[in-house]
Amino acid sequence: MSEATHTDLITTDKLLVVLNHLKELFVGKDEIIDLMGICLAASENLFLLGPPGTAKSATVRELSKLLDGQTFEYLLTRFTEPNELFGPFDIRKLREGDLVTNTEGMLPEASLIFLDELLNANSAILNSLLMVLNEKVFRRGRETKKLPALMVIGASNHLPEDEALQALFDRFLLRVRCDNVDPEQLNAVLHAGWVLERRTQEEKPQIHPEEVRQLQQVAAKVDLATIRPAYIELIHQLRNAGLQVSDRRAVKLQRVIAASAVLCKRQEARLSDLWVLRHIWDTEEQREIIAGIVNTAIAADQDGQDHHPRAQENTLPDAEEIYKEVAHLSAQWKDPEVTMADRSLIKDRLTYLNGRCEWISNEQQRKYVQEPIDALWNEIMQIA
Repeated sequence: MSEATHTDLITTDKLLVVLNHLKELFVGKDEIIDLMGICLAASENLFLLGPPGTAKSATVRELSKLLDGQTFEYLLTRFTEPNELFGPFDIRKLREGDLVTNTEGMLPEASLIFLDELLNANSAILNSLLMVLNEKVFRRGRETKKLPALMVIGASNHLPEDEALQALFDRFLLRVRCDNVDPEQLNAVLHAGWVLERRTQEEKPQIHPEEVRQLQQVAAKVDLATIRPAYIELIHQLRNAGLQVSDRRAVKLQRVIAASAVLCKRQEARLSDLWVLRHIWDTEEQREIIAGIVNTAIAADQDGQDHHPRAQENTLPDAEEIYKEVAHLSAQWKDPEVTMADRSLIKDRLTYLNGRCEWISNEQQRKYVQEPIDALWNEIMQIA
């Protein structure tokens, strides 16, 4: 093994330690954290979709503390102006007739950029954001500046509804849902949150932005030749299913496939690395379709070694499993010996399952599961 390869493996280990640290702190967010790692190693952008209070901002903020670099975070509104993101014009230069932006502490200086409520972006900043996301370049008047950003993370509680925002959404190569955790994990969540409050900076692992850039260079050298025929076939299948996978996106997706190989400490991509394509959906209804197509492609990888941990997991709701659990909860609720504490737990669990039910894309299956959920809620409300 060459010295350079040894150094690359050490750097990969540092990023994996950072990701594992985040998983310890944010219970039930493993998928999101793994995708953050993939996007860091691939120099691509990640979009988080989910309601308020699901630790989207907290996870990103904690990651920023571990990156040992400057972070820019901003909550967008319909009235956000370019100055709020990129900085004001330098008054001294303006007096001399030059339009120069003072970017100190602003988005153009950051290694990690987090734009909360991204889809509130207005037309005044849209074009500038598109260039930041697509080319990692800031351009304003005659100014052009290459950005040091390793990754941009955007978050919203809804998907884009108009064409202009769809173009912004399209610049986020991977998308992932961020929901409340399973109520059965609540104790672990509370414990992890308390640990997070007490930990000091000295106890936290660190990785420098330059080390992440080194991994991005390693990812660019991953051999994709062995999986390219299968990848091309997969793109054709997704397109035939009605999914919009442009040539530009198909090219860029190779980066995240390569990043999966790098985080598995491989220099050659395997079919299992195609798992990242589960996260290229544009609408909620597409998630199950894409997952089915991608999982079939992954299943052809018979070698069980060195798979990315996400490759063999499917986080889509299973209608049959939810139906069985609701039936079990209904039987518990009717048990004459059920305690008030048990009833409270049943309510919490039913609320969680009801939320999961909403993301079953097959309408017939969704109705099949929703009926017993509604029936149990009616029983609960009669007692309440």
